[in-house]
Amino acid sequence: MGLYPTPENMTEAQRENLDAMMKLSHKAFEGVEKMVELQLNAAKASLQETAEKFNALMSVKDAQEVVALNKELAAPSTEKALAYSRAIYDIASQTSGEVQRLVDAQIAEANKKLVDTLDEFAKNAPVGSEAVVQMMKSSLTAANSAYETANKAARQVVEMAERNLHAAAEATTANLKQR
Repeated sequence: MGLYPTPENMTEAQRENLDAMMKLSHKAFEGVEKMVELQLNAAKASLQETAEKFNALMSVKDAQEVVALNKELAAPSTEKALAYSRAIYDIASQTSGEVQRLVDAQIAEANKKLVDTLDEFAKNAPVGSEAVVQMMKSSLTAANSAYETANKAARQVVEMAERNLHAAAEATTANLKQR
């Protein structure tokens, strides 16, 4: 693309933006599909377990059997709820990561095009405007650096939260097994 956009340049840019939006939408729908599938499987399993628990309760003869059955049924439910929560988190985390990679690629491509445009501008710029071009390139470099720093910090926060979530889940599971 030259210094001044042509209708062909604009059409190509619109096509690229539409393609990027379709990729993002596709990734978002993949995440939704996984969540819906998880929900349906959980609902089916819950329905089956409820029927089994009801049948077990119907066969109880005295209060001691009710207490024993209650203890027996409580731990697996908690473990399943924990596993379900992990599955939801994994789907959300995976979808978020894929969307972030697409956004990062779009930003990198936009930056490349901007640098190319600045280079084209520098070739055709009047004598003495080198300082302005250099200032614009420096500003772009600083903005990219700030974005990368913020992005890295956000990833570190997410990684720390994942580690803490995993540790809490492991502690809860270990606590349940000790009972």
